[in-house]
Amino acid sequence: MRRRPSGSTSDEDDDALQRPAVARAPVPGYGDKTVERLGESAHALRRDGQTKDRRKEHAAAPRAKPHIWTSSPSPSPQTEKDPLAMPLLAKDITPDSMVEGHNRRRLRMRNPWSCSLLTLATTAVAFIMLFIVGQSFIFRQLDPKGCEMSYMRPSFFRFSDFDTEHTRFASKYSLYLYREGGIDEDIRVKGVPVLFIPGNAGSYKQVRPLAAEAAYHYHNVLRHDEGASRAGKRALDFFSVDFNEDITAFHGQTLVDQAEYLNDAISFILSLYHSPSKSLRDSDLPDPSSVIIIGHSMGGIVARTMLTMPNYQSNSINTIVTLSAPHARPPVSFDGDIVKTYKRVNDYWRHAYSQTWAIDNPLWHVTLISIAGGGLDTIVPSDYASIASLVPDTHGFTVFTASIPNVWTGMDHLAITWCDQFRKSVVRSIYDVIDVSRPTQTLPRAERMRGFKKWFLTGLEDVAEKTLPHKEPKTLLTLEDNSNAISSQGERLVLRNLGQARKPKAHLLPIPPQGAPEGRKFTLLTNQQLDAPGENGKLEVLFCSVFPLQAGQSATLFSMNMDLSGDSTGSTRLACKNAASDAITLPESTRESTQPFKSAHPFTYLQYDLEDLAEHQFVAVVDKVGEHIPGWVFAEFSASSESVIRVNTGLRRLLATGLDLKLPAQRPMVMDIKIPALGSSLLAYTLKIGKQSCDSIELFTPLLRQYISEVYESKFFVNVKEVNINLHGVAPYMPPPFLAKHSSNGLGLQIWSDPTCDSAMTVSLRIDVIGSMGKLWMRYRIVFAAFPLLVVALVLRKQFKVYDETAIFMSFSESLNLCLRSSLPVSFIALTFFAMSLSKSSQDPARNTNSWLSGSWTNASASAVDYTKNDLLLGSQDTFFWFLVPLFGLMCVGICVAVNYVAIGVTHAFAVVYSLFHSASLRGDDGRRTPTAFAVTSTKQRVITTSVLLLLVSTFIPYHFAYMVLCIVQIATCTRAYKLVRETLSDTNYNFYNYTHSILVLMLWILPINLPVLVVWIRNLAVHWLTPFSSHHNILSIMPFILLVETLSTGRMVPRVTARIRYLTNVLLFALAVYAAVYGVTYAYLLHHIANILCAWLVVLHLSNSSFSLSRLNVMLEGVGPDGHVKKRP
Repeated sequence: MRRRPSGSTSDEDDDALQRPAVARAPVPGYGDKTVERLGESAHALRRDGQTKDRRKEHAAAPRAKPHIWTSSPSPSPQTEKDPLAMPLLAKDITPDSMVEGHNRRRLRMRNPWSCSLLTLATTAVAFIMLFIVGQSFIFRQLDPKGCEMSYMRPSFFRFSDFDTEHTRFASKYSLYLYREGGIDEDIRVKGVPVLFIPGNAGSYKQVRPLAAEAAYHYHNVLRHDEGASRAGKRALDFFSVDFNEDITAFHGQTLVDQAEYLNDAISFILSLYHSPSKSLRDSDLPDPSSVIIIGHSMGGIVARTMLTMPNYQSNSINTIVTLSAPHARPPVSFDGDIVKTYKRVNDYWRHAYSQTWAIDNPLWHVTLISIAGGGLDTIVPSDYASIASLVPDTHGFTVFTASIPNVWTGMDHLAITWCDQFRKSVVRSIYDVIDVSRPTQTLPRAERMRGFKKWFLTGLEDVAEKTLPHKEPKTLLTLEDNSNAISSQGERLVLRNLGQARKPKAHLLPIPPQGAPEGRKFTLLTNQQLDAPGENGKLEVLFCSVFPLQAGQSATLFSMNMDLSGDSTGSTRLACKNAASDAITLPESTRESTQPFKSAHPFTYLQYDLEDLAEHQFVAVVDKVGEHIPGWVFAEFSASSESVIRVNTGLRRLLATGLDLKLPAQRPMVMDIKIPALGSSLLAYTLKIGKQSCDSIELFTPLLRQYISEVYESKFFVNVKEVNINLHGVAPYMPPPFLAKHSSNGLGLQIWSDPTCDSAMTVSLRIDVIGSMGKLWMRYRIVFAAFPLLVVALVLRKQFKVYDETAIFMSFSESLNLCLRSSLPVSFIALTFFAMSLSKSSQDPARNTNSWLSGSWTNASASAVDYTKNDLLLGSQDTFFWFLVPLFGLMCVGICVAVNYVAIGVTHAFAVVYSLFHSASLRGDDGRRTPTAFAVTSTKQRVITTSVLLLLVSTFIPYHFAYMVLCIVQIATCTRAYKLVRETLSDTNYNFYNYTHSILVLMLWILPINLPVLVVWIRNLAVHWLTPFSSHHNILSIMPFILLVETLSTGRMVPRVTARIRYLTNVLLFALAVYAAVYGVTYAYLLHHIANILCAWLVVLHLSNSSFSLSRLNVMLEGVGPDGHVKKRP
């Protein structure tokens, strides 16, 4: 009889006929049970009780072949002592019971639908947790939507002459000029060039809201303002780029291509202003040398990439405003090019701003403003919009739309391009920083930063600049000497109504002398707008000093002369500065107020430190109303010891007991509560403010500002009773701040309340546990693509281990059952301790001395910063979140269980359908599974198909497309294997099906990593862009997958490995598991390549037992047998 080498397609069946003995050996890791080394017997029973037919024996002897992967010889029943014999005999168990137990165990191991109570319970808990996360993300801790719709009459002009002579991407991309219908329809350029860059899958038409507002603002306001014209304000020429909705978030090469094209576009745009036939600019104005950039989403990243490209024209970009752009890290890490491009660009920017001297910094003139939408943006985490790790405060900042005055609302990823309130702020800020009298078309960097801060920040930040100390007195205020409107030192000014005197009246507050209690500040709140010099409104606030007018001295030194002395002979003259330019706009908070963005009449607030008022003696609040109106003013000087409450309680205690404060009745108008421990973006809270009991009518209801200072995120809440608090503070995977100059100050709560009520007020803060669960999704989405591979790798490791020792390739389901009792809990515990150690090391500055930003990458005065220290595992810097590792592990186990059973169900359904349309047997004439019978195509056809596929991968299609094809082929193989199992119920066929199914599960979890690049390639085909990307045509990245899938499609089972080299399989699977857990989120694209190495090793295992040789290749291709006879086609 001929016996095939172990591991061939039918050797298992032959071995089954020749091994009557049943040997038992303990299997490490199989719980605490003993697994028998079961041989296949000719008398094994079918499920229906019938015996299988004995298969035909081959006459030829097995071919001699050296083996390092041969099966160990089964020990003789006479020489091996049964480890269960004595206990079984002691319990009077019959041999029939032993055989029945062995059969039940064998059936459970091979059953693909196997499910233990532990697996069922784990899956149920996992899906409960997933439901809570999903429900919380969709329904809890949601920011209100307050954007108003914008309207425009757009028209676009395409520059057809921007062709291949200017750029190699002319056939793929297009450049447009926007014009607003009915206002500006001349296609000649005449103002300041602004280039809008759309984001991932964005349209060039997204420029419409901004460009239309710019046209209307200039047409209706600025062109009639002579002062604006003298200041160099001109219309904005908005250009936009049609990228054919390219998908840049998933593909680094596309991002680089867009940056190269845009640099060419800027050169072309600037050339338009040199051509008299295409420009309407005044001849006495300098030609523009730079373009302002506005980038949405990934367009902001493209904008920063432009400055690193070889074709970048020096100083052609000096102002960049980005909208919801993920600057800190790529939104997904499935493409190696996007990860490398991000690192290269961010390294360039950090290196530039690390230079000591401006002459060494190529970005010294560049300002970068990053604007984020906040929690409503569910496309890109707004944490990633932070540029704190890229640029210093002198060159840029990050701000949230909810902080911007008169906007006060969060926005989703697309609304940030059309929101009416927001586009007004952006356009006015751009007009504020332009100056056509300069070649750069913009003000110097420091003035640009000052202008952007004025329009985008609340004015309450520490970096907010006050203009009062830098002004000269322009107003001469004359008062009667016997005025009784001067308050005593320390007294508050409270005006419940304006115009009570029926004539203009000045109310004076003396400014405390310098050296008063540290931290004193002046605050004023009113529901009226403050008049600028020369305006005839209702209220004006002046900071004054005594101006003794000498005899013969003229009062014409002042542009404004405000005489309130009446007919009095004696008078006091004060030289005053107007404070209107420092006024801060706050949302209106009354009993009728519901949302900050619905403020019809916003409040006006002034705040000065005592040091800013050193040269003044009085604050003059001038009521200019001649009749009684219901306006109010409240002003006072307060000390920080009275107005600032610092909560130094630790995070764990705050979360356990909450925070309860009672603000005293005699308190300042503004109370500032600082909680440094609450800085994580993963936690959400509920805040309650108790109602005040007022004897008189309240001037205003409590107004709350929630803020953090690492990025400028402020949220306002009006008429506060109970509100949700969530923030974008310390977030997972985020790099540390630039040069480590920042430290987290945590959450701040600023409360304006009416102190005239003279009643205490309670403040209560509690964690919202369910609401916090929803915050995990936006920060950890990629975990659900990486962590399941940890589970799959450990399950496969168990399967191969048991197979090498027992010749039973257990099902994926049963292996998962066993792993839940052993390796998976141990792995999650180990990873938890590893995460805690990473968190402790990241918090210890003494350990963080090494960094890629070292040596030549940092200047001598800058300490090295490791910007990658938060890239590992779950990227958390706080040991408090240790529980996230087992939590995500639990949820990913449940997802793996679900995907496994879905794959089995799909395979089962396909097998049923396949049986209806394909009745031919998948076994040979002798009843065995053979390549000729099992394979769909002949060997020659398979070789040709594989060669063609490899040729296409190396030239035209990306290997990601080939991978998707292989997944489909593997599903077909599993379908045929399952059909064969249903027909034969053979253990060897069960082994093969379980093996192919496990490989399919592995491939399905690798598939999401390959899909994004495949989508990009299909998109390029749709726009007829056929230029290949070199990084996606490496045949070595797909060949092992191809060889393995082709081998499995012939029905060949992987051989058992009994030599020490079997540990290599163990090591490779363990490496895949560790990498998926530790690096999988940050470098997910490498998971494909590690799995590719694993497949290469499995191919080697398959070939080790194959009788394949080069001398037989020609025979197989020609279809001629060794004896010279032509074989029949299957």
